[in-house]
Amino acid sequence: MATALITGASGGIGMELAKIHAGQKHNLILVARSSDKLLELKSILEQQHGIKVHIIAADLSLSSAATGLMEQINKANLQVDILINNAGFGTFGLFQDSSNESNEAMMRLNIETLTSLTRLVLPGMLERRQGKIMNIASTAAFQAGPLMAVYFATKAFVLRFSEGLANELKGSGVSVTAYCPAATESGFQTAAKMEESRLVKNRKLDTAEDVAKDAYKAMMKGETIAIYGTLNSILAKSTGLFPSSWTAKIARWMMDRK
Repeated sequence: MATALITGASGGIGMELAKIHAGQKHNLILVARSSDKLLELKSILEQQHGIKVHIIAADLSLSSAATGLMEQINKANLQVDILINNAGFGTFGLFQDSSNESNEAMMRLNIETLTSLTRLVLPGMLERRQGKIMNIASTAAFQAGPLMAVYFATKAFVLRFSEGLANELKGSGVSVTAYCPAATESGFQTAAKMEESRLVKNRKLDTAEDVAKDAYKAMMKGETIAIYGTLNSILAKSTGLFPSSWTAKIARWMMDRK
């Protein structure tokens, strides 16, 4: 029975992915800051699906968080067959008004912890010659993002890192997928304080459940880059057809508050 490690599992896409894996009889290692939410999810999934769920409450935006997490996993004698780096956050507003503390935490979580955790889990997968890694990027990864400049940049890293690693691992039995959703009903927008932007306000967003189902399929197929939704895919890929200054202006208009 495979074991999936999912970060940011207490809500949104991460929680929905946990439900899908549980339905496939995968044991789970679920990580998030909220122990209460994880305990509730653990109880539900174990009762419904007869699997084992190991929970770890941790703030992955802290320095060396990945090392601490892997120490707990190894101490519990758990094996990671599937890694889903889902945890991440963004902030909305002009860069000049942002705080260094928030930006540094964002970069640690979205980039540093994701990269380190992947590096720590990978040797075991390579030794077993099987494994799946999915890094949750974003359609934001395909262009610059005024008003969320740091967040867009972190997701560009996730996309290119995943793509490069996937190439390195061809033939190894380990696949890497960069999954790119657009704006999703996941609580992200509220946390980022961007509910009034044109991108979100009065729009029907993709549901976390639908996004998670599509992400799971892409990962199991071993797709390197997958984008949720046909329209999202067309828009993301079309950014390369226009000058970056144009796409930045369009992004700024979409991100601005009405």
